Amino acid sequence: GTENRRLFFAGGGTGGHLYPAMAVAALIQKQKPETEITFFCSRREIDAKILGPSGFDFLPLPAEGFSISPTQCIRFLAQFVKSYYFSKQILSSQCDQEVVMGAGGFVSAPVILAARSLGIPVCLLNVDSVPGKANRLLGRLAKIIFVQFEQTKSYFAKAPGKVIVSGCPLREEFQTAKPDAVAAMYGLDREKKILLITGASSGSLSINRAFLEILPDLERFSDQWQIVHLTGTAHFETVRRSAVKSAIRYVPVEYCHEMPALLNAADLVVGRAGAVSMAEYAAAGAPAICLPYPYHKDRHQFLNAQPMAEAGAAVIVEDQVKNPKKTAAVLLQVLSEIMENTERLSSMKKAAAAQSHLNAASVVANALMNLQ
Repeated sequence: GTENRRLFFAGGGTGGHLYPAMAVAALIQKQKPETEITFFCSRREIDAKILGPSGFDFLPLPAEGFSISPTQCIRFLAQFVKSYYFSKQILSSQCDQEVVMGAGGFVSAPVILAARSLGIPVCLLNVDSVPGKANRLLGRLAKIIFVQFEQTKSYFAKAPGKVIVSGCPLREEFQTAKPDAVAAMYGLDREKKILLITGASSGSLSINRAFLEILPDLERFSDQWQIVHLTGTAHFETVRRSAVKSAIRYVPVEYCHEMPALLNAADLVVGRAGAVSMAEYAAAGAPAICLPYPYHKDRHQFLNAQPMAEAGAAVIVEDQVKNPKKTAAVLLQVLSEIMENTERLSSMKKAAAAQSHLNAASVVANALMNLQ
């Protein structure tokens, strides 16, 4: 029955929902090229931007996030029903060969309900420390729930036997990328350490501001360190113009297509604490100073950063939106302590590598391919 498996991944709306699922899909495609793989995603631009170049088939659904306002609520229900029937139609052709994996986000709900109504087995991939509403509700319909963090188990207490702590599936390049290429790419000195500042793929205004504030203070590290700053495309010009000419080598970059290589080359990272980012820091053995995104109600980025902080691989600095000067001052203090202390840096590196789950993608892939 499993010869020509058909796999459907359902999720989207952010890269954090798509990247881990794509890592699993890519591994399965490599191991069993005859497997049919399709993504159900949202109509947001980001989904097409991420899935387009991947070569996987993807079907955007009209589903939207739930809202309390009456008109939005009616719209939500209409789009939900539409998405449910559309995905049910797609799934109903060869049910006995199919498996559906929910990857998070509002798009996964109608697809998972459609799959269950057809008797198709379902799994969930939940890489955030705190599961979103959709995943919490859908947990009881899943055969297996894969999570990145031990502490996530408690949110699925109603499904205790189903939860597997697999880690977060990452692209294979995190194991194969050559960090040496990075120096040539950005005109860096091969002898010096690299401090990487990143606001994730679209950049972070508050991290950029805090960092520009302290750039002049980092000059005293110029004989040992150099800085690569991923600004995000929207902020690149502003950052480039406002970066004070400094004695320390400083390279602003708007976007990086070789993220695994860059992270593998970095000696220290300053960035957000998205679930995928945390997994990437660990996989690259890169110590991190995390500024969790401050606007989430459930503060889930703080919770994502906690396991690495507790292991001594990361330091959490609060991004104080109302007081960016305060954020900058704390950031400078933490950075200085680590940059001038080689022993601390190397113990953080070891701790980061020890947190990594390099086989996460294969754990999930094997379970999916053998699901009955």
